[in-house]
Amino acid sequence: MAVSAFLDTSVLVAGLVDFGAQSRPSQQVMDLVAARAMKPATAWHCCLEFYSVTTRMPAEFRLTPGDARQLIEEEILGRLGVHDLPAPERRSLITAAATDAITGGRIYDAHIADVARAAGADVIVTDNRRHFLAALRHGLRVETPAEFLAAFGKRS
Repeated sequence: MAVSAFLDTSVLVAGLVDFGAQSRPSQQVMDLVAARAMKPATAWHCCLEFYSVTTRMPAEFRLTPGDARQLIEEEILGRLGVHDLPAPERRSLITAAATDAITGGRIYDAHIADVARAAGADVIVTDNRRHFLAALRHGLRVETPAEFLAAFGKRS
């Protein structure tokens, strides 16, 4: 069964960089992506954030710019639909952010939630559930990788 899942940066990073046991649920999500068992998507912003985060992590996990580029090209751009917010919807994002008193970096999560909605996602998969409260107004589910995997097993 195809599932329209929208993967946040936290899942991409933990799914493609091994941090030990804490990475396992995200790695299993990425295994489903590789097996084409689901219809995955992400935001262009998440690709940029993946590059930023992985090239500045502590030395034992840090990727070289070339390795980050390769993972983005092969594992993200090569396997996921990559979306951005359509231009006509950008003004409403800023209006909603001001109305909801979204401040600081939370605007990026609100943006990703709007991109997920515009892309037709059913669920946002993230390790930062509380960052995606804006998704709830669009009727999107927000699940951790472990929650997504448990629900995915019931759906398939």
